[in-house]
Amino acid sequence: MELMMPTDSVFLLGESREHPMHVGGLALYEPPAGADQGFVREFYDQLVAQQDFQPTFLKRPATFFGGIANLAWTYDNDLDIDYHVRRSALPSPGRVRDLLELTSLLHSSLLDRHRPLWEAYVIEGLKDGRFAVYTKMHHALIDGVSALKLMQRSLSPDPDDREIRAPWGLLKPKRKSVPSSPLSSLKRTAGGVAALAPSTVSLARAALFEQRVTLPFGAPRTMLNVKIGGARRCAAQSWSVDRIKNVKKAAGVTLNDVVLTMCSGALRYYLLEQNALPDTPLVAMVPVSLRKEHEADAGGNLVGAILCNLATDIEDPARRLEIVSESMRNNKQVFSELPRFQALALSAMNMGSLALAAVPGWVSSTSPPFNLVISNVPGPHEQLYYGGARLDGSYPLSAIVDGQALNITLVSNGANLDFGLTGCRRSVPHLQRLLAHLESSLKDLERAVGV
Repeated sequence: MELMMPTDSVFLLGESREHPMHVGGLALYEPPAGADQGFVREFYDQLVAQQDFQPTFLKRPATFFGGIANLAWTYDNDLDIDYHVRRSALPSPGRVRDLLELTSLLHSSLLDRHRPLWEAYVIEGLKDGRFAVYTKMHHALIDGVSALKLMQRSLSPDPDDREIRAPWGLLKPKRKSVPSSPLSSLKRTAGGVAALAPSTVSLARAALFEQRVTLPFGAPRTMLNVKIGGARRCAAQSWSVDRIKNVKKAAGVTLNDVVLTMCSGALRYYLLEQNALPDTPLVAMVPVSLRKEHEADAGGNLVGAILCNLATDIEDPARRLEIVSESMRNNKQVFSELPRFQALALSAMNMGSLALAAVPGWVSSTSPPFNLVISNVPGPHEQLYYGGARLDGSYPLSAIVDGQALNITLVSNGANLDFGLTGCRRSVPHLQRLLAHLESSLKDLERAVGV
């Protein structure tokens, strides 16, 4: 048994039927040329045959002292692989729409806390011959960036590499020092608070006076900022990196600025369509990973949070891009001047208010801390393969909470950016229309900057 870090414990304590707290991913593969109809079955058989599990994949919440839960981990050394890794098939005609409907149902259900907190589904039956792998892991177990990197290490840039590497069996990189326990980390953190507080306060005060940082609770209340139900709807689509890079170069901004403005335009279209566009701009929370490369497999959560003005009240896409870029530049400058602990403290201020959503009446009576999360996760820049099957799409699917009915997460994947949208099925009607609006928004930006 080992103590949990407080951030990991919060994800378990805050979970309910309406608020599953896992992160997921839908990967779409094209079998290698000449593969027969038994390829997916053989792929699955080779996957489940690997039962040498790394510790992260054996963790489940422990109870002690007569029932105290969610404060420590225990390990399941008799894991039932057939429960955790399942093979499914789509009904005819096997459309991508059918795949997303199944994914939405799988993403809605809670993970069993009596077992290690992860599941994987190998899904066949698409009419074009492709197959998919949907995975989900509890946010208390691992953050989204680490989960994505772990899955990517299962793949290979070599199309002739037919080895099936299970993510749960991958060896961790060697570490130079023995990792500390959560308790010792907490002691160091407590000491760091007292030592770093004066500089944190003074820097934050300076940032506020210079209006360089966006603070929570300045966002307008929208149809996206309501109490949510437990059912989810997922949507996914890919866009060419080159199209977005062309806008980036022409406008002299970052690629992430273009992505955020692309999302901003799509949200503007969608909210106008619903007669629900507020007069003041939406604010997005943009996660930034504070994890160093050697910490990719350490488990737990190490994520900062920047708030960005999306300028959804501005009709001109070029001006909207300027405002988004300026907002991100100012906020990132503040973060760049902070040591990692202080950056986490500022992030906690940005995100911590979400915990208040559980207070009765809070969501309906207060302004939201921000309107939605938009996360851009770095991924591989080369084409990858899994047992010879080409990775066509890698769509991240995140968790949503009360007051935050929509999440947009994207990951770079070779020549594409793969967008995964997760929404409350009840609160965000016609979620799939946001995909068409993303395309329209990108076209608007291309015209505005002359590409």
